[in-house]
Amino acid sequence: MASENKTALVVRGGWDGHQPVEATDLFIPYLKGNGYDVRVEESPKIYADVDYMAGVDLIVQCMTMSTIEGDEFEGLRTAVENGTGLAGWHGGIADSYRNTSDYLHLIGGQFACHPGKHPDERTGEQSDNYVPYTVNTLPAAAEHPITAGISDFDLVTEQYWVLADDYIDVLATTRQKVREWDPWHREVTSPAIWTRQWGKGKIFVCTPGHRVEILQDANVRTIIERGLLWASR
Repeated sequence: MASENKTALVVRGGWDGHQPVEATDLFIPYLKGNGYDVRVEESPKIYADVDYMAGVDLIVQCMTMSTIEGDEFEGLRTAVENGTGLAGWHGGIADSYRNTSDYLHLIGGQFACHPGKHPDERTGEQSDNYVPYTVNTLPAAAEHPITAGISDFDLVTEQYWVLADDYIDVLATTRQKVREWDPWHREVTSPAIWTRQWGKGKIFVCTPGHRVEILQDANVRTIIERGLLWASR
């Protein structure tokens, strides 16, 4: 007898610094607890399996950088256009597959940089890029199921500067300050949490989530958990 559960596909890998295994393992029990059968793949090759992808309700992707083949991307995009949800956080979705601009077109926003500490304070570690900043929820966030009840909150982690189009529906932003050593001349506002409608599918992106400890922040974790369910078919 076929399972009545929904199907979630977790695609993880890429740069190890974003802890793709540990990060996705944090949310797999949540998905199972909400009635999903979960399959885990370590590369985007599965996207090229058209028959399998047609039955996937939700893709959770954590694949920083890496590359994707043409048939794999076409399979991903077709699945989303046909109603499969696509969700993720940080570089696992907003800095994936730099070898194809079509992926950027699908997601709607691309990581550009994460301005770090003063050059004199840097030691060559990931923490060079950890800065205090605020995630500012927008008025639209108050009524959205992903962000309802969540106010502005502070983090100390990578602050993503994101290049985006205006087809994304932004729920929260973050503001890049101008420090005395920065080359830009005014503050820059980047989307921090957004959604996107693509064909029959829904896309959810949360840029905070550099490592597991950030994903365990109460606000970040709640937003991602809600975002996964929201994006799902």
